[in-house]
Amino acid sequence: MPEKRMLIMPADLVKKVDENRGDMSQAEFIDFLIDNQLKQVSEDKRYVTKETFYDFEQGIKDLLKHVSKDERYVTKDALLEFEQGVKDLMRNFLEFVVSYGLELGKHPAKGDLEDLSQRLKGVGKPFQVPEEEEASETKRR
Repeated sequence: MPEKRMLIMPADLVKKVDENRGDMSQAEFIDFLIDNQLKQVSEDKRYVTKETFYDFEQGIKDLLKHVSKDERYVTKDALLEFEQGVKDLMRNFLEFVVSYGLELGKHPAKGDLEDLSQRLKGVGKPFQVPEEEEASETKRR
């Protein structure tokens, strides 16, 4: 059996406890309030000091010094590869949705399915930069 002690409190505070404790005993309610208050205090300490922030900022600046200027930008090939990956992902997703819908018994009209197939085929084609834009982009550099 836990050791018990007596706590002398003002009558109005005891009245507040009794009004708000519901089915809990006075001891359980006070224990609940103390635990919640202590948890709240520990959550309030989630802040960053200026010193820590400036150290982080300096670390980022040092990291950027080691990265060459060419590595800071995306190449045309990398962008096209990313774009193709996104298109493949979209096509696979659409194929999944269509096949899932067919398995559930919702059969689309034949014309709708052919139209969707044509659109899916068009999504797979790589993006082509018009020659005019390519020439103007070369002149800007």
